[in-house]
Amino acid sequence: MKTNYELRYAANPQDAKQYTTERLRKDFLIETVFAKDEVNMVYSMYDRMVVGGAMPVTEALQLEAIDPLKQPVFLMRRELGIFNVGGKGKVKVGDVTFELDYKEALYLGSGEREVYFESVDGNKPAKFYFNSATAHRNHPDKKITKADAEVAELGSLESSNHRYINKMIVNQVLPTCQLQMGMTELAPGSIWNTMPAHVHSRRMEAYFYFEVPEDQAVSHFMGEVEETRHIWMKGDQAVLSPEWSIHAGAGTSNYTFIWGMAGENLDYGDQDFAKITELK
Repeated sequence: MKTNYELRYAANPQDAKQYTTERLRKDFLIETVFAKDEVNMVYSMYDRMVVGGAMPVTEALQLEAIDPLKQPVFLMRRELGIFNVGGKGKVKVGDVTFELDYKEALYLGSGEREVYFESVDGNKPAKFYFNSATAHRNHPDKKITKADAEVAELGSLESSNHRYINKMIVNQVLPTCQLQMGMTELAPGSIWNTMPAHVHSRRMEAYFYFEVPEDQAVSHFMGEVEETRHIWMKGDQAVLSPEWSIHAGAGTSNYTFIWGMAGENLDYGDQDFAKITELK
């Protein structure tokens, strides 16, 4: 197995206004989340969120404690949220093993325990997408399915944003320190997510887009309300969203994305909305 990681430093919104396409993609886009028998991570200075993916094919993959953590095991001072977006898989945590099917999630609390990812069938490998935030206390591990989620149906086909928001790792479903995650599924014929756009200066966010057809793409919008930018993304890619930035997208087909947040509160509704007509 192989573990890859990189650091991403925080950007001042005044500086980000001047970024080229190349610089925007370098600072915010995570192009490679999954690779055969690899664990890939980005350690972000936005609320110290770790965004990554593990794709075990021929062997189990360990979630190693990368050097920036300065800890013996990854979960020592961190909580972890995992979504399986591939074939059936298993996550071993200490002496306990959790089985995760497609679109099922797992929350792991902090503690001195090793984590291993494994596929049930290497020909149909599991793809474990994860977010991790710092944690000041331990909360119980828990598997979460869509049946456990708090689901909100929003938008309409007429406005091209009919979608289902599955709130899965949120405080209405289970206790966490600061991590929140969920999955938004767009209905066929709908392309827009997170409209009207908003910011929440108390929390950063990361988006992971999947179920994007190979010949299609998603244009992810970021930036301040009056200084927006866009990043073209393919399926199985992630993007970082600073606390000062909007986070929205429009695809050339419908798609699904996983959102993850970390910051100083757990209030999902803590959002500062902008009117669509105010965006520039």
